[in-house]
Amino acid sequence: MPSLTQPSSAASTAGALFSRETTAIFYNYKRNPIQRMLDFDFICARPTPSVAAIVSPGAAPGGFQKAFFGKEEVAIPVYGSTEAACAAHPKSDVFINFASYRSAYQSSYIALKQQSIRTIAIIAEGVPERDTKKLISYANQNRKVIIGPATVGGVQAGSFKIGDTAGTVENIITCKLHRPGSVGFVSKSGGLSNEMYNVLARVTDGLYEGIAVGGDAYAGSGLTDHVLRFQSMEEVKMIVLLGELGGTDEYGVVEALKNGRITKPVVAWVSGTCAKWFNAAEVQFGHAGAKTGGEDESAEAKNDALRKAGAMVPENFDGFADMINKVYKRMVDEGDLQPAKDIKPPNLPQDLASAIKAGEVRKTTNVVCTISNDTGEEPTYVRVPISEIMSDHTIGDVISLLWFKTLFPKWATKFIELVLVTAADHGPCVSGAHNTIVAARAGKDLISSLCSGLLTIGPRFGGAVDAAAINFKTASDNHIPPDEFVESLKKKGQRVEGIGHRIKTAENRDKRVELLANYAKEHFPRMDTFNYAKKVEAYTLQKANNLVLNIDGAIGSLFADMLGGVGKYTDSEVMEVLELGGLNGLFTLSRSIGFIGHALDQKRMKQPLYRHPWDDVLYAEPERPSRLVDNDDSVE
Repeated sequence: MPSLTQPSSAASTAGALFSRETTAIFYNYKRNPIQRMLDFDFICARPTPSVAAIVSPGAAPGGFQKAFFGKEEVAIPVYGSTEAACAAHPKSDVFINFASYRSAYQSSYIALKQQSIRTIAIIAEGVPERDTKKLISYANQNRKVIIGPATVGGVQAGSFKIGDTAGTVENIITCKLHRPGSVGFVSKSGGLSNEMYNVLARVTDGLYEGIAVGGDAYAGSGLTDHVLRFQSMEEVKMIVLLGELGGTDEYGVVEALKNGRITKPVVAWVSGTCAKWFNAAEVQFGHAGAKTGGEDESAEAKNDALRKAGAMVPENFDGFADMINKVYKRMVDEGDLQPAKDIKPPNLPQDLASAIKAGEVRKTTNVVCTISNDTGEEPTYVRVPISEIMSDHTIGDVISLLWFKTLFPKWATKFIELVLVTAADHGPCVSGAHNTIVAARAGKDLISSLCSGLLTIGPRFGGAVDAAAINFKTASDNHIPPDEFVESLKKKGQRVEGIGHRIKTAENRDKRVELLANYAKEHFPRMDTFNYAKKVEAYTLQKANNLVLNIDGAIGSLFADMLGGVGKYTDSEVMEVLELGGLNGLFTLSRSIGFIGHALDQKRMKQPLYRHPWDDVLYAEPERPSRLVDNDDSVE
């Protein structure tokens, strides 16, 4: 018989690792595995959740993560170190390590050094073998138990499970894991473990405890260790072992059967008998430890040795379930096993999202969105897939879709793009750019600097686009003479929005207005509102030569004409669109490009804090006041 690859670990004499009171410290927060543990707790009718704490390295003290324990939400405390979590939860003796293979060794070693930790499950695969050997040595010297690496963990039916072991709640109930059975099961494979739990539920009264030792070449605890544990556990009446080719761990079970350390019935199968059909000297299968080696490591040799030692071994895997059932029935008939009674588990409440998806609940929505959807295979803008938008559409099309829920003609979306270009910036001296520059030079971040500039947009700067469009269109549609339009606003004390500029005059017109007008003349079907605005300009220029049609008035009047010319809106519908405020949005979007440019420019040049020059300020303080004295006050 070959020698064992490693000495028997502390697990072989550890007895039961879990109970209904077991709680764990979970390393490296993973939402789904934690929730599955708590869902298992609930259907097992545990009084308290099995996850006591979460370790997120470097986390600030006082944090927590929310999860559901049945119908109730619970807050699981989060600690920045394993030491802090163990100190706060000294009764939690299981450490579930979801660290990556890069940090699994260090985090596991720290956990092993904690006096309260008794069992560690290392989920990561690919942990360097040298590191695993060091962990195994330390664990054996200090009577600790390691499950893994490369494991899904284990489960004690009706009591406790590690992470994703046994899969979904539906699978757990199907496998009767919500209550204890009579079988102790151990395997290298996590996937086959889940399959075997189902088999055991069909051919026996179900599992008591199951362990997947992990598929790496060196396991923290092996098949033999857990078989010996099951031998010492009164609740386990029969043992089922699923081994695999490679390694010599199964020979420890052979030896223990021969020398009488194992007396409970053992049903075993070593998978990998197909390896004999491969001609290569060495073939690697799914696990790091599952590979053809010497003759003694073959599945046939180990099955034969187990059979000769007294284990019940079928002729092939197809006969495994029948063999388990045969041994189980014999033990029941002979009175060596009292079948566990079935227990109906409580109904686990569904998450709201799952229930809605299953059509089992109606919920009033809080938000209605009619312009986009990101719940399908790819996002859509008004049902146009993003892939199509990226290949066939422009930013003008995107604005058309998201702002107006339609695809304007190309001449119209091109106009939108021209507005974005022409209104993007107007130099550093306008109020929005100035504020952005001052904020950037004060060390504010890009978003804060941009917001500082955007907050200046209003009736006197950029925010007149909507009002100009509405006023010009209303007057044009109602055939109000330009002079009457201007004078009526004057009587009300209102400005003529869209008219007037601090710099531009009749002799020095805004080039942007001219460019937009020229484009419209070439492409727009109609220009009624713009032409009316020009007539208003002609009247206001009689009063002063700076009362020209400005960029706000040009954009507003031309946009009104664009909406009227796309063939989708009536005049009243055009007014409705204008009143929504979208045109000010167009100016805001455009000018944001310039503001961002100014902020980046100042930061790039590393400009110092801005201070306005004192000689540019008129200091007009009043006379120094005397203190006012109340007539009722008496001063002694």
